[in-house]
Amino acid sequence: MFDDTYLTIEDRAEGVYKEKGSKFISLAFPITTQEEIKEIVKDIKKEYFDAHHHCYAYILGHDKSVFRMNDDGEPSSTAGKPIYGQLLSKDLTNILVVVVRYFGGTKLGVSGLIQAYKQASIDVLDNAKIIERTIDEVYGVSFNYSLMNDVMKILKEYDVQQRNHRFENDCYLEFVIRKRDSKKITEQLNFIDGILLNLIGII
Repeated sequence: MFDDTYLTIEDRAEGVYKEKGSKFISLAFPITTQEEIKEIVKDIKKEYFDAHHHCYAYILGHDKSVFRMNDDGEPSSTAGKPIYGQLLSKDLTNILVVVVRYFGGTKLGVSGLIQAYKQASIDVLDNAKIIERTIDEVYGVSFNYSLMNDVMKILKEYDVQQRNHRFENDCYLEFVIRKRDSKKITEQLNFIDGILLNLIGII
């Protein structure tokens, strides 16, 4: 079996949880870069400017290698960590969950806070549409115009997504292919003399 899929959410989702007067508004977003996260968190702080806390956690990358938790003034590990825990329990990546708290006047204590942030996260993830995406590899291929037919025949056979074409005497294009299929197509392309093939990235 090829492990070339991951779970994320399709679109923004919202949830809400109330405990002893405090209101926890949870917001989930599909994301692909840390720049996006900064913008979203900034926008939420602007939109909910009168809230007491804007806590969040995110996971990025098909291998879940990039992640962060933020308690935003709540006692250490009472907010970001339980949010992050729910992302892990649902096996999600490329996702940001922000929980906005309006304090209701009654302190919840450490265990109460952990439970509240956990429940708010559960609620928003239950409302989100979870989808499976494939891990795709992006290749760049350079070749002489005389090899055009040979190259295009292979690309059409695998019905790959093409982009950034440059068809002159020296040609260049990029293609995107599912990870599990990449070995077959790259072997065929490399079999053609005069082709330069490079892995550009994984998306």
